[in-house]
Amino acid sequence: MNIITALQTYLSYSFVRYALIAGVLISLCAALLGVSLVLKRYSMIGDGLSHVAFGAMSIAAVLSLAPMTVAMPVTIVAAVVLLGLNSNGKIKGDAAIAMISVGALALGYLLLNVFQTASNVSGDVCSTLFGSTSILTLSVSDVWLCVGLAILVILTFVIFYHKIFAVTFDEEFARATGTNVRAYNILTAVVIVLAMNLVGALLISALIIFPALSAMRVFKSFRAVMASAAVISVLCSVLGILASVIYGSPVGSTIVAADIVVFAAFSLAGRLRKAK
Repeated sequence: MNIITALQTYLSYSFVRYALIAGVLISLCAALLGVSLVLKRYSMIGDGLSHVAFGAMSIAAVLSLAPMTVAMPVTIVAAVVLLGLNSNGKIKGDAAIAMISVGALALGYLLLNVFQTASNVSGDVCSTLFGSTSILTLSVSDVWLCVGLAILVILTFVIFYHKIFAVTFDEEFARATGTNVRAYNILTAVVIVLAMNLVGALLISALIIFPALSAMRVFKSFRAVMASAAVISVLCSVLGILASVIYGSPVGSTIVAADIVVFAAFSLAGRLRKAK
């Protein structure tokens, strides 16, 4: 069976189509937010918040609650607190991220081991951290949730583009002019929690960082970088999901591998462009 035939066969299954739709939409949202976060030097906040989400999901598992009902509000609160610590200067950004990230990760793993809710705790932890086949088992409601989130993010960036630009380059000025910086932080937390289903807690930063950095190798304007990052992220997501389905590789790691290849290609293109 050649690759074309294999793709036609797999695309006939609804779970593959759902995975592609969710993967594309989540990657698009992460890329749009990622450009601003990278420029603000908050690249690793995705890593920190994903660990908070992991800790919250562990608490939900111990209490036999739906993971999203606990992870979403806890991660949103953490995003507001974490970025608040960065802005008031009492704890430096890297220290704040490390403190919350490591603490939540350790607490989550401790709870899963002390109150074992599954026979294979190590396997569940590995799947949550590095991504699993969860994106291949999405329901219709999960897909519609991703669609709603993508619409919200895209409309936010279209309508409030100038405010997001101000938040990115001068957050104090944006806050002084009445811009709701906290709402942007909440939106970031929501995207990160949903992205855990795609690449796992430890790989979310790749969705935020790689497309933005790849675009910055070639483009210089804020608008061009955002558009290019969105295209790169969507392309890598599609290629990664299809490759993982065909070859049986881990979804999250395959997407990140595609991002690395594209980053290398854009870096080379940027060097050649400067050399002319």
